[in-house]
Amino acid sequence: MEELPERRCDVLIIGGGIAGLWCAYNAAPKGEVVVLNKGSFEEANTFWAQGGMAAALAPSDAPEKHFADTVTAGAGLCDEDAVWVLVTEAPKQVLALWQIGVPFDTDDGHLVLTIEGAHSVERIAHAYGDATGRAVMETLPKAVEERGVKLYEHTAALKLIEHNGECVGAIAVKDGRAEIWRAKAVVLATGGSGQLFAVTTNPQGATGEGIALAFEVGAEVADMEFVQFHPTALAVGEVPRPLISEAMRGEGAILLNVKGERFMLKYHPRAELAPRDVVARAIFTEMQETGMPYVWLDISHKGEDFVRERFPNIYRACLERGFNIGREPVPVAPAAHYHMGGIRTDLWGRTSVKRLYAIGECACTGLHGANRLASNSLTEGLVFGFRVAQVLDEWLQSELPPLPPEVPQVAVKQPDLQLLKQVQQTMSELVGVVRWKEGLEKAVARLSELGKGARGICAYWVTTAWLIARAALERTESRGTHFRKDFPQRDDENWSVHIVWRGQKSPVWQQEPKFRKEPVQRMERGTRDRGQERI
Repeated sequence: MEELPERRCDVLIIGGGIAGLWCAYNAAPKGEVVVLNKGSFEEANTFWAQGGMAAALAPSDAPEKHFADTVTAGAGLCDEDAVWVLVTEAPKQVLALWQIGVPFDTDDGHLVLTIEGAHSVERIAHAYGDATGRAVMETLPKAVEERGVKLYEHTAALKLIEHNGECVGAIAVKDGRAEIWRAKAVVLATGGSGQLFAVTTNPQGATGEGIALAFEVGAEVADMEFVQFHPTALAVGEVPRPLISEAMRGEGAILLNVKGERFMLKYHPRAELAPRDVVARAIFTEMQETGMPYVWLDISHKGEDFVRERFPNIYRACLERGFNIGREPVPVAPAAHYHMGGIRTDLWGRTSVKRLYAIGECACTGLHGANRLASNSLTEGLVFGFRVAQVLDEWLQSELPPLPPEVPQVAVKQPDLQLLKQVQQTMSELVGVVRWKEGLEKAVARLSELGKGARGICAYWVTTAWLIARAALERTESRGTHFRKDFPQRDDENWSVHIVWRGQKSPVWQQEPKFRKEPVQRMERGTRDRGQERI
């Protein structure tokens, strides 16, 4: 095979959503920064985000309240140091994003804040009513480019390059041509894994290979079993499913089964504003009991004028599909939405591999525990994207690291979408909202068989899916988004731990990786900033 062309930079960021771009924006003064994005910036998960960003910005709010809500939603599995970093640093980062031009909704010059499920106060800053992600992605790439960062769209990472225990770059492909990107530091911000399921709110590019890329060069991954299913995706045949934002329930929308009965009060005292995992399972249960593939979401009592003004994009999207959400209920059902698990990092985005960082949805700091609190995802991208930019100096003062004597070979070919479809069917059928031992064993076996014929990026899809299914099989309890009908109770005595998988070069279907159970990190009350470095 001919030698691949080589390109160089100081910081290579793989992924162009809010986490990668905010890291790039803040790292730009430190050296030459390059961002590779698999699709266009409009195809990033961030672009699709509706609700907004959670931050304690209101006079009635405080980081302690945001902390309490996040930990409660996380079902006993949040690493509290990570939560404290998020809630204390979020206000500054959201305001910084506003300052560079993101058009947050305001009233008389003040941010308009709303409430969503499992939040105790109004703390969600939003833009365009219900299209916060679009507002971010219309603003941030331009701001990043103005700082001298080079942005490359439609450029997919095929493999990370490891040498002497360090990540020294990546092989990427654009227009069918592969090349080496050599860097002093590599940051993975590759987003989510929703497209590993047949029904998802995630765009086509969210296939989870960033986790497998890191795993292959030895990075640890954790909490892989915890996949959040958004309760209220519009129940139509298309994928990705149009999302009906949590904010709509925050504004008074109610859930009805097909008999017209409001049902959430029998599942949780906060009814429609219960944590997402509770609402998703309640909807799933009602669907099972009625035999219908949806329930109804109704906000028509608020009036069409209110709905059209507060949720203009959702209103328009529903109208295009034959539903006037301002006058009638619409059919909704759960869909794979967010992955709490990912590449294990410390509070500064460092992975277990030198020179390699991870941020955003592909990372796992332990922040979200077993269930992410609504609108903490964009905020996480901001906070930890900024944090990684602050510590890159640990590598940027040194020389560019050498490549290995033999750079790994890669196969540049079209992904096998039929294989992806088989992965999606397996995951939705056997690793969905409700799980059980025999189903998970079947999923692991089926994925192992699919992996034997997978090559390149397709093998990464199977690896990430396998790790989700295998971790779900290992956790013999129900907690947060992980529900086992054969182990329906939460088991704090045995399972207040993260399952951390050790990265390895050999495929998981050839050699099962080793794992350990890592205790959840708690903070002593009154010393919440214990051990936290200050920026």
